[in-house]
Amino acid sequence: MQIDLVCGDITQLKVDAIVNAANNSLLGGGGVDGAIHRAAGPELLDECRKLNGCPTGEAKITSGYRLPAKYVIHGVGPVWHGGDKGESALLASVYQHALTLCEQHQIASVAFPAISCGVYGYPLVEATHVALHTIDETSKEIGWSGSVTLCAYADSDHLVMQRVLADFRAENTYQI
Repeated sequence: MQIDLVCGDITQLKVDAIVNAANNSLLGGGGVDGAIHRAAGPELLDECRKLNGCPTGEAKITSGYRLPAKYVIHGVGPVWHGGDKGESALLASVYQHALTLCEQHQIASVAFPAISCGVYGYPLVEATHVALHTIDETSKEIGWSGSVTLCAYADSDHLVMQRVLADFRAENTYQI
């Protein structure tokens, strides 16, 4: 499995699936969620209405419509409440569900934003640690060997995520 990091607009990435940092309704919102809905077109909202929402910590899949990606995986991350309300387990669960959907739908490449790090307030360093460890462990558990791209929108977030990824790679001497 390969993990890369880019800085840019997740809606423009040429991968099989992008992950949407969605809210429970799956009906669009601000930040990444709003950008994905705008770029995909109204058909995405129509399909999301049929999904009847999504619990925090889980994910659901739709078509990508007007996006370069064939699929959108809508993952609902937790709101940060200081770290003692099960936030890390819920965030890890989003990544687990998303990668399981990748395996089930034979998705070879997926891009994740910094889930829960916008208006949900999850600290970026901690969220990136959760993401990397969960992606690594889950990929091994389910036998998924695709490529993962972590996508930071802002340069400042990209720099933080680069440091965390470098530390993670140093801890894990095999190819990540």
